Amino acid sequence: MKYMIMLFASQQDFDALAGKGSEGNPGWTAEDFAAMTAFMGAWNQELVESGEFVDARGLTAPVHTRRVGNKDGVPFVTDGPYAETTEVLAGYTIVECASFDRATELAARLADCPAPGDARARAYADIRPIVDGADDHLA
Repeated sequence: MKYMIMLFASQQDFDALAGKGSEGNPGWTAEDFAAMTAFMGAWNQELVESGEFVDARGLTAPVHTRRVGNKDGVPFVTDGPYAETTEVLAGYTIVECASFDRATELAARLADCPAPGDARARAYADIRPIVDGADDHLA
């Protein structure tokens, strides 16, 4: 079965990643960024070698978000970021593995990803099974 491991962050986290820190959220150095990307590259490579890797992508900062909705039958578009949203999807990895427990085990290894300050303490991931078709929603 396929699972999506969703990584979350805030606009402040994206700002820090770009070197623009704030109180309690120091800006990342080039070395911090290199350590994180090296860890993620190695993690992805291990998934490729185990045959569990399907896809992985990082997303741009929430400031580059555009939300499309519908109000009273009229479509609307709002540009981000959104003050009411503290955390957004920052990236994802899709794995294909034997069980939900295995997908959770893989995601738990992300806790070892290096990050400055208390960024690691704020980081989390959600794991959700991916449906193969509409009938999966009825099960």
